[in-house]
Amino acid sequence: MTGADVESRRKEPPRLPLNKISWAQVGRVAEPGRYMFKFGWLTITAEDLAVWKLYPNAAFTVITTATGADGEDELRLGTFELRENLSLSEK
Repeated sequence: MTGADVESRRKEPPRLPLNKISWAQVGRVAEPGRYMFKFGWLTITAEDLAVWKLYPNAAFTVITTATGADGEDELRLGTFELRENLSLSEK
């Protein structure tokens, strides 16, 4: 690793969550896996699905984990919040 590589890594901003998404927004997927989503490839785990099955209105934070060589982001679900009502854009 060169000095320039180290400098460029220092200047990269930390990866921040994109937003929150609901189960309805990802098409109520039924199996864990890697799915193409609006922002890139979203990995949904069995644990994520277990939360959604118990709390269908829960909204997860979407976290970018990497950007692939093709420019598509790799995403995963982070923390979640329980919601009582869905907005019209989430139905």
